[in-house]
Amino acid sequence: MIYILVVLLVVIAVLIATNIRIVPQSHSCVIERLGAYHSTWEVGLHVKFPFIDRIANRMSLKERVLDFPPQPVITKDNVTMMIDTVVYFQITDSKLYTYGVEQPMNALENLSATTLRNIIGDLELDQTLTSRDVINTKMRSILDDATDPWGIKVNRVEVKNIMPPEAIKEAMEKQMRAERERREQILIAEGQKQSSILVAEGKKQSTILEAEAQKEAAIQKAKGDAEAILEVQQATAQGIKMIREAQADESVIKLRSLEAFEKAANGQATKIIIPSDIQNIAGLVTSVVEVANSTKK
Repeated sequence: MIYILVVLLVVIAVLIATNIRIVPQSHSCVIERLGAYHSTWEVGLHVKFPFIDRIANRMSLKERVLDFPPQPVITKDNVTMMIDTVVYFQITDSKLYTYGVEQPMNALENLSATTLRNIIGDLELDQTLTSRDVINTKMRSILDDATDPWGIKVNRVEVKNIMPPEAIKEAMEKQMRAERERREQILIAEGQKQSSILVAEGKKQSTILEAEAQKEAAIQKAKGDAEAILEVQQATAQGIKMIREAQADESVIKLRSLEAFEKAANGQATKIIIPSDIQNIAGLVTSVVEVANSTKK
């Protein structure tokens, strides 16, 4: 009896130990009782009845990433290319995930491939290469709606690679090379244009400055000549004034006249014209003095 009791206790302990489960954080378990859905275990300690309850499915509730292999797609302009996508999803309902669809990951992969083909079929090649955000948004919306009955929440879809055929790649490279060369020629032409404009502006400024310098030099020369003439006239007038103030008589004027003829005779001139009436010289000097006085007044 003691042995039987010990065996029973051991069996009961083993049964209890094997039917106690601890569900960790971000995990859940689906429990079936007699083959039917019974409950979902969340985080914590749980006990199930032996031989009656069983754990139908264990799953992680963390966000997961599926990197699907490249899929062949055909664009609207009949270009075949390979595109691979990355899907970020999360299980939101353990019961629906367990009983909603057979092999959820396989179903999600096939759904992603067909959705991608439908979207790319409405786009041309250039649109496909430049509309990744549009493709990502449409795919996420469609996949999220389709996987909702499966207890799956699609958070984000990203187009990872777009691989067009080699002939298309070569044509695109030639087009890009031609575009770069065109931009280079435009930049060179713009540089030459700016250089010509700057050279012309420099010549224009140089011509303007040179003209202004010549104008200023002419003005200064004219001012100098005018001042020189003015100084000569002032000196002449001053000399005449001094003669008048000295009250020179006719004998002095005659003497000055003779001295002037003496200087003229000692010069280098080959001909000297002497007035017939030497006394007229004194009259001439007197007339000059009178004209100067009247001019000054």
